[in-house]
Amino acid sequence: MALLFGYLLGSIPFGLLLIRATGGGDLRKTGSGNIGATNVLRSGNKGLAALTLLLDIGKGYAAVFLALQVSDGLGVLAGLGAFLGHLYPIWLRFNGGKGVATLLGVVAALIPTAGLIFAVTWLGSLALWRYSSVGGMLAAISVPIAAFLLGEYAMMPMFIGLALLVLWKHRSNIERLIAGEEPKVGASKKV
Repeated sequence: MALLFGYLLGSIPFGLLLIRATGGGDLRKTGSGNIGATNVLRSGNKGLAALTLLLDIGKGYAAVFLALQVSDGLGVLAGLGAFLGHLYPIWLRFNGGKGVATLLGVVAALIPTAGLIFAVTWLGSLALWRYSSVGGMLAAISVPIAAFLLGEYAMMPMFIGLALLVLWKHRSNIERLIAGEEPKVGASKKV
């Protein structure tokens, strides 16, 4: 039940809904076609991009937090469900986002220190290289490493799996990075 609850919460496509609600049409036809905050930013609305980011983080955090109120063991299941729901939402024929913001919410709720490491890695990488994809991938990779360093060994297999899914969802970004065609945050080029 916690997995399903997390999945349904995680599958809410906030970026898509916010852009539609403000008359911006279908976000999937803008920029990269993704439903996340970076593509909302490419639509030209910084405020909606920030709100999308917060809501996507929030749904991962809320899934874990609410499940933990029921039982300590349910947080991990709800977090896994929220992450998978964002990546593969039933409402969008299982074609969702890349999961970085939702993963941050899940990690912050399960292991706050690892969530802080994730956020610092993400923002630091973004500031250094200005590639949203690089920041997101490095942040996802930081999670199992942080879990190991913090002695949270039981969660490492899940975090390794989630980091691999983030990398998988970024495969087109990796191809563009290799080809030198990946747009930087703030660049006007559309992908």
